[in-house]
Amino acid sequence: MSAQTDKHLVKKTSFDGLTKVVALDCEMVGTGYNGKDSMLARVSLVNYFGHCIYDKYVKPTEKVTDFRTSVSGIRQRDLKDGADFTTVQQEVFNIIKGRILVGHGIGHDLKALYLSHPRSKMRDTSSYFKKYCDGQTPSLKRLAIQMLGVEIQSGEHDSVTDAQAVMRLYTMYKNKWEKDIKNFKYAKLKEKKIIAKKIKKK
Repeated sequence: MSAQTDKHLVKKTSFDGLTKVVALDCEMVGTGYNGKDSMLARVSLVNYFGHCIYDKYVKPTEKVTDFRTSVSGIRQRDLKDGADFTTVQQEVFNIIKGRILVGHGIGHDLKALYLSHPRSKMRDTSSYFKKYCDGQTPSLKRLAIQMLGVEIQSGEHDSVTDAQAVMRLYTMYKNKWEKDIKNFKYAKLKEKKIIAKKIKKK
């Protein structure tokens, strides 16, 4: 990460420990024929202020047929001393449990970890920012440039930087985002009450 990017994505003088909101990003490598299947290779988490609180490579559980280095940034040497998958899975679970989890296409990362998280506590930038991109699912690279004025993923991806970009997007739009969620919940509750009244009258 360049010094300029770091300046935009991390609040240097802020708390660098675990916060009530965390952002997750993962990098994958390819397995199977021509590396078409994906397997978890690196997991990174940052706190509300962009400080990295977790970053580990994951030891392969299958033969890697494509390290996807040009995109993933992963090399064979990175995984040689990686942590066991079950260890990483448990550690990530312990961190995200009970917290708001932010990510870009967060469902894919959770699937790679074989973890679930309450929908009410997930904030997905790939879904939320569709309304700012003509209803199309935006790439994180596009959002970082348009919304943050920061260029990321210009070469190999870095899961820490990507998680920081995701968190910065959330913190910038947090008040509106959370208000939208409350309004949506209120509208759904109101709709249920109206339906319940109609059923009762029948």
